[in-house]
Amino acid sequence: MKKITLFLALLLTGVVTTQAQKYGHLNFGTLLSVMPETDAADKELETLQKQLVAKGEEMAKAFQAKYLKAVEEVQTGALSPLQQQQKQEELQKEQASIGKYEQEISQQLEAKRAELLKPIVEKARKAIDETAKAGGYLMVFDSSVFNAILFAQPADDLMPAVKAKLGIKE
Repeated sequence: MKKITLFLALLLTGVVTTQAQKYGHLNFGTLLSVMPETDAADKELETLQKQLVAKGEEMAKAFQAKYLKAVEEVQTGALSPLQQQQKQEELQKEQASIGKYEQEISQQLEAKRAELLKPIVEKARKAIDETAKAGGYLMVFDSSVFNAILFAQPADDLMPAVKAKLGIKE
């Protein structure tokens, strides 16, 4: 009799524990987009991009001017075949330099984006962690990842609570 009572007590405890587990979800991408820090980071990134692109455009204009001058000199016969070859090599080097600069722009922007977003992401994750722990959630899923969750029973959306924790008003 004692074994049956003990078994039922353990079974009941397991059922209660299973029922007490809470799951939540949150669209992390949307959270980041509504944080005011993200707007400031986007503006800073946009300013940097404009500066870098302006320099690239200056390089392209200078190249185009040199190219047109070289074409004119070739057409008028002002350059010997050796000079034409030297001009061509010079222009190819400059063109390669412009291509390299375009790649550097992309790398610089990506690095700056990562640098600017890192503290924002950390702040959001901390708010999610604190909200989930305070609410007794076992897991919180990121619903912004396409097809990451194919089916889920209704769960709590933590977006309003995390926004409140971060001081974001809609």
